[in-house]
Amino acid sequence: MKTAAANYGNRELWALLSQASIALSRVADNELSKTGISLMPAAVLFFVKNAKAPATPAEISRWLFREPNTVSQLLTRMEKQGLIRKAKDLKRKNMVRIALTEKGEEAYQKQTEMRVISKILSSISPKERDKLGSYLKKLRDEAIIELDRRSRQLPYP
Repeated sequence: MKTAAANYGNRELWALLSQASIALSRVADNELSKTGISLMPAAVLFFVKNAKAPATPAEISRWLFREPNTVSQLLTRMEKQGLIRKAKDLKRKNMVRIALTEKGEEAYQKQTEMRVISKILSSISPKERDKLGSYLKKLRDEAIIELDRRSRQLPYP
């Protein structure tokens, strides 16, 4: 299906990006509800499972773009559900490491079998995926730079 060429302005691109993100999140939430977990815990499971080193609450907070206290509360709920385990770092006693439990591993495996999201993403070719991934990474990285710049601006010298 061929679509007419469009000249998207910033507002139109922002609206499309927001709509796509929200719609995909809702689809993912609907599909995840069958596994008994929601999007944020699923994201934590994904990060903890795929982190190169043992995950910390601070790293999870940065990765999810959430406040540390919000992530702390989420991790506490996930620990009570038996999805993760918190452990003190043996070398740095004030640091907590997050690991998946057996139940967390099972929940992670279930979320990797999400069919609807795979179906939606398969609507674009591998070449389009590469381009989209590149564009999204560029936008994300620019947003991170802006967030860092803003968080360091002080009201007075």
